[in-house]
Amino acid sequence: MIPAIETATASEIKIFQEQKLQELLVYLSQNSPYYKRLFVKENIDIKSIITLEDLQKIPTTSKNHLQENNDDFFCVPINKIIDYATTSGTLGDPVTFGLTDKDLDRLAYNESISFACAGIKEGDIVQLMTTLDRRFMAGLAYFLGLRKLGAGVIRVGAGIPELQWDSILKYKPKYLITVPSFLLKLIEYAENNGIDYNASSVEGVVCIGESLRNQDFSPSLLAKKITEKWKVNLFSTYASTEMSTAFTECEFFQGGHQHPELIITEVLDENNQPVKEGESGELTITTLGVEAMSLLRFKTGDIVKLHTEACQCGRNTTRVGPVIGRKQHMIKYKGTTLYPPAMHDLLTYFEGVQNHVIEISTNDLGTDEILIKIATKNNPEVLLEQIKDHFRAKLRVTPKVELVPLDELNKIIFTPLSRKPINFIDKRN
Repeated sequence: MIPAIETATASEIKIFQEQKLQELLVYLSQNSPYYKRLFVKENIDIKSIITLEDLQKIPTTSKNHLQENNDDFFCVPINKIIDYATTSGTLGDPVTFGLTDKDLDRLAYNESISFACAGIKEGDIVQLMTTLDRRFMAGLAYFLGLRKLGAGVIRVGAGIPELQWDSILKYKPKYLITVPSFLLKLIEYAENNGIDYNASSVEGVVCIGESLRNQDFSPSLLAKKITEKWKVNLFSTYASTEMSTAFTECEFFQGGHQHPELIITEVLDENNQPVKEGESGELTITTLGVEAMSLLRFKTGDIVKLHTEACQCGRNTTRVGPVIGRKQHMIKYKGTTLYPPAMHDLLTYFEGVQNHVIEISTNDLGTDEILIKIATKNNPEVLLEQIKDHFRAKLRVTPKVELVPLDELNKIIFTPLSRKPINFIDKRN
């Protein structure tokens, strides 16, 4: 199930996207209060935006713009909104997104071709281990995509290893959709309860929210830790509420494939200029085919690299590499630039770490300070030294590490108001 445009040549894909871009600009100029004002204020003639390169004539849209002008991004009247979703609020106040009936169809199409990219087929059974409630777009998108694909869905929701294993053993799903670190908890539960996880029906896992790959696409420490025990294929998928589009790996694990019929991608530097090929920068997207809240040159906050070389799967689409980190989460520590994902991955290396939180603050000198809070059931003094040595070897710096009781740490990580575990806290102004 590969859409024809995704196997077209690079030049054919570019021409196709330029046509879709011109249609989008007309739509926004007629229906979006925010972009109408922007075009007038910046004296932008949309007829002059012909090529993808011409996008640089248009200012970027940031999360702040969405937060300050939320209602003005709606392109349809309220009575056309079928579903309401909100962003997770990772970088500030959550933003409300509305989806029309057409947008829900687009969302289902996006996820169906994304899951097909990971090898899921009609008739496969998939266990959905994410929430569908609390205005969470992703859980709904997964369900709609699997339904459109013709796969069976077991809606278990997040957490509770005992319930997950009960469903796996009873319904025999071929694929799981979950946060990868939770697989370690499934393995631990199985080992403690005599379950042979390698004899289960599970062959693959579509993983969300945490990185599975290094920048050269080799497995991360987290991925290695999982697959050294459980012989399953791990597929990375990357998306956000604002994009309404997913980038999912194929069987060759060389980055998430872009769907050119749904989204235009740019990677920009600090001055909002395109980076050179192969360099990293902030992923900036333009959504195609979204009816309620189309976005033009929206800066996602994620630092990535794009890959354009041909993929063995037959798709000729651009691929998004592993997220290096969030732009606003960049840390300058003792002359070294760090991002939280690298630190999270290093901490998964240690069996004795039951859970952790990374806190970033500003010290008396006005520079970044790192404090890692961990809970452990092993010899704490030995573990602390091992963690510091590992950080020094891998990242060239040694952060402060503090022991915290597990129940106290879990109160920070699992809060009622958050849909996701909180393992990173930024206390900088």
